[in-house]
Amino acid sequence: MMPRAWRAAVRFVLLAAGTTLVFLGARDLIESELGQQTAARNFPRAASLTRTTFPRGSPAPPHLRIGETVARLSIPRLNTELYVVEGDDDRELRRGPGHIPGTAPPGATGNTVIAGHRDTHFRVLKDIRRGDTIRLQTPTKLLRYSVERTFVVAPSDTASLQPTKEPELHLVTCYPFYWVGNAPERFVVEARLVSEKTRLE
Repeated sequence: MMPRAWRAAVRFVLLAAGTTLVFLGARDLIESELGQQTAARNFPRAASLTRTTFPRGSPAPPHLRIGETVARLSIPRLNTELYVVEGDDDRELRRGPGHIPGTAPPGATGNTVIAGHRDTHFRVLKDIRRGDTIRLQTPTKLLRYSVERTFVVAPSDTASLQPTKEPELHLVTCYPFYWVGNAPERFVVEARLVSEKTRLE
């Protein structure tokens, strides 16, 4: 039978671990909410995007600064509206879905790729399905995409990040959605552009 001192130590360790997990989870939720509020306030001041193709691996154009709000993404059927920031580092992804630099900027010709955390902003993707509408609004354009398919890949599979001649949208998050710790796979939503309107300010 475990000595009383050991039992007390185990209880303390378990309590400390549980408290830490709760704290980290609460911190992520608070940061994601506050980050979205800040991104929403900054969206009207976001820089205009030009209709240009930017191949994978090229630097982001000067008017796309890391951390700035570049688009508003909505999925009507899932009652979801998210503000997209430029960049895919942890700092940016805690604030909201991040446009991956080197892929086509929102509103540009080519393959636009947006990544997000599965346990905050992109948790909603677990319920997305073929035929769903995704709207992407930039300071100058309103684009409507239709989901073509969803699939799961290994982290080393970067096919969904590659440049395309036609306008496409890929949303990427970790998978499985309820995995504890670092998820081993990636969930990808592939959508094609079905309409585009230029916003005249």
